[in-house]
Amino acid sequence: MDPLSAISEELAEIDGQIADIFRALSNGFQKLEKIKDSNRQSRQLEELTEKMRECKRLVKEFDKEVKDLESRNNPGTNKMLNEKKQSMIKELNSYVALKKQYAANLDNKRIDLFDGGTEGYGEENGMLASSMTNQQLFDSGNRMMDDTDQAIERSKKVVLDTVNVGTETAASLKAQTEQMSRIVNELDSIHFSIKKASQLVKELGRQVATDKCIMALLFLIVIGVIAIIIVKLVNPNNKDIRDIPGLAPPAMNRKLLWNAR
Repeated sequence: MDPLSAISEELAEIDGQIADIFRALSNGFQKLEKIKDSNRQSRQLEELTEKMRECKRLVKEFDKEVKDLESRNNPGTNKMLNEKKQSMIKELNSYVALKKQYAANLDNKRIDLFDGGTEGYGEENGMLASSMTNQQLFDSGNRMMDDTDQAIERSKKVVLDTVNVGTETAASLKAQTEQMSRIVNELDSIHFSIKKASQLVKELGRQVATDKCIMALLFLIVIGVIAIIIVKLVNPNNKDIRDIPGLAPPAMNRKLLWNAR
């Protein structure tokens, strides 16, 4: 039975999770050595970095649980738990240093979570983990993980700004698309109106032409009638022109009966 299970089920569970992460980190770095492509190495380092962040969180939970149980445990148990915690920090610190070494070799600033702080850790990185005391390992690991958190926060801010810019751009494109749709609809309406107006103009032109023809025909009829009247008045004995009703020539002088006698 796991000794930690007898102390606290939660401690045993956290310890199991941390052990799983350490195994994954070990396998990940072994796999990283076999990868030649720099882009794939960068992605692998990012995955390993995420695992180290999760491990850091679990170590903090383990430390918190140990402090909560410290008053109820005997000195031997507390010493064993503190040594266990220091061992976790030491192993995590070794993976962090290994990750920094790979990141420096790749010269990849996107995944270099410790940029801006390498000068302060130059001497610590040169120290062998075996020569450092538990407190030094603990402090060094905490500083490295704090720098990691700060770098993560900066990355999150950059991602958030990028998402905001993308959202604004998408909204602007959507507004422009809607405006273009309205313009197209208006152009269609204008085209329809112009076509309708052209048809009306053609119909009006035909009506005007018809009216002009009728007026010209009436004018010719009136001129003809006037000409006939004038001719009939000038030459009333012309038999080729029929009498117009109401315009008959004057009657011949009638002889009275008494004149005949």
